[in-house]
Amino acid sequence: MDCRQCGTALERPGDFCLTCRTPNTDTVVIACDRDRATVTCLLDEEIVAERTVTTLPEDDPEQEPRELRNFAGRVADEVHRKRPEEVYAAGDREVLDAVRAELHYTLYRVPDEDPVAHVLERQGEPALEVVNTPPREKLGGSHTTLIGERDGMEAIQTVGDHPHVKKIIPGPIDAGGAGSNSGVRAKATRADDTGNVRLLIRDGSSVQENRVVTTADSRELGERIREDLNHALRETELQE
Repeated sequence: MDCRQCGTALERPGDFCLTCRTPNTDTVVIACDRDRATVTCLLDEEIVAERTVTTLPEDDPEQEPRELRNFAGRVADEVHRKRPEEVYAAGDREVLDAVRAELHYTLYRVPDEDPVAHVLERQGEPALEVVNTPPREKLGGSHTTLIGERDGMEAIQTVGDHPHVKKIIPGPIDAGGAGSNSGVRAKATRADDTGNVRLLIRDGSSVQENRVVTTADSRELGERIREDLNHALRETELQE
């Protein structure tokens, strides 16, 4: 592929042209599995390049962090050489967290099913605002007590770690529910018309409803965030 501006041959399709300083990719979509990641490059809503980065996951727990970090670094390098305006991602959360740590870009999550098609359908729509505040600093409100002790706080931190969550406001604790032996469980409920959701945390017979303020401004966008939150809660084994 040649640069669209000056015609210089690019080392890889979609690369940023170092000769005339022209980008040849405006959007990147990353689809991750634990052993491979496909980086798709878009320009003016057309696919101009696609490259797959692979790895062999380590079974040794001492070696696995380095292997994952190297894998994420190679994926991030594919993005950096394109210098896109926006980067979207879907797939394995562990890999995406590692890639996010290596990227100089905000990573916008999209549904895992056909993420490229999803991004193309939404081209032209504004991306959701990203909140970089640490999870603990997103916790506020007049109720400071959280149920579930360590597991309850893990649920709050899991939700607070989402880049489109602005604030979590704990609600009062209702101790009058039916008892359960399943331990602490958490679930994000249906979004309201403003895009905010509720986080229900259960611990035995006690239930706490926490308000989650998001950067979404509609029920549709709030539902995308809700699905992502429930996925994260399942991965932390706080939801079946």
